Amino acid sequence: MSHAQYVDPLTGTRYPFDVPRWCSDTQTPLLITAQPGIGRDDIDRANRSLWRYRAALPVEIAKPISMGEGCTPLVQKEWNDLRPFFKLEWFNPTCSFKDRGTSVMLSFLRGIGVDAVLEDSSGNGGASVAAYGAAGGMGVKILAPAYTSPAKVAQVRAYGAQIQLVEGPREESQAEAIRQSAEIFYSSHNWQPFFLQGTKSIAYELWEDFNFEAPDNIIIPVGAGSNLLGCDIGFKELLAAGQISKLPRLFASQPLNCSPLDASFQAGLDVPVARAVSKTIAEGTAIAQPLRLREMVAALRDSGGSTVAVAEDDIVAALKKLAIQGIFVEPTCAHAAAALDELTRRGTIKSTERTVVLLTGTGIKAAGYIAELFAQPA
Repeated sequence: MSHAQYVDPLTGTRYPFDVPRWCSDTQTPLLITAQPGIGRDDIDRANRSLWRYRAALPVEIAKPISMGEGCTPLVQKEWNDLRPFFKLEWFNPTCSFKDRGTSVMLSFLRGIGVDAVLEDSSGNGGASVAAYGAAGGMGVKILAPAYTSPAKVAQVRAYGAQIQLVEGPREESQAEAIRQSAEIFYSSHNWQPFFLQGTKSIAYELWEDFNFEAPDNIIIPVGAGSNLLGCDIGFKELLAAGQISKLPRLFASQPLNCSPLDASFQAGLDVPVARAVSKTIAEGTAIAQPLRLREMVAALRDSGGSTVAVAEDDIVAALKKLAIQGIFVEPTCAHAAAALDELTRRGTIKSTERTVVLLTGTGIKAAGYIAELFAQPA
């Protein structure tokens, strides 16, 4: 653990942890050197949060900022001819999976002396950083697109964070955050690699959920890719530690209207491929230029998985189909259930396999839109 460092995946350049940083010296995204993984005896079973897997982290964090994140329900449902498992990530404290990454990222940063942070987010990430910053006594400023849903903006403000709404596409919020990063530390959940050390807890949790085995398939709604990469990192650690015999196949779902990962993967490339971008109801996964595209393509290839791009009508249909099963999600993750239908039609996923669908956020966060949707005649 003491030899862990930041690493630039493009050049191999390494950086120590003791100096706060969010990118390489050439402003490219970093990862953390590969970790050896842990076994079942390393789990802190008395801790009912993701911190039960703290032995898998690359550094010792003595005083984590924790509000019980992780340990979310895994619910099996009838779904056509399948019985998939739905991982309900909105049971995290701020009602999205982002709390996993935020808890670890801000705990680490506070531990090395960072007391105020800047984040750009379309909603859930900003709410999470605002909440955990408040819980940890840190100052927080959030930059969010002007189109962010009012419920998510209200949540950020409720935690006491300063919020600035930025006109233009999602990428402009990031560009503005980078411009302001000289004034306040930029703890972006898309850039700062300790965030992925938090999201990798999903892999450890699923391993424990399935009695210390890996599922066959995991379908993940993908924008910037922190859940996809978290699963990739976590399951590769478990494989390296001899705790599982093979990787689960990872499948990335995206809204067709903003699907850069699908465009590249289907073209057999790991660089951007031109595809038209238009407005989507799945706003949280509308990332037109994901920073870690190369690493996401590699994660899919390494696992034997693939991508699915979902049309808007199919996202709505999946949201309604989940709702009548008692599962109320935001459109941002509903397309993962639609992707399950498509992968089943393709014959890629079979009823004899254990399949997990990650559902990352609650429909309450998009209550206005969903109220209109269900008010319309069938």
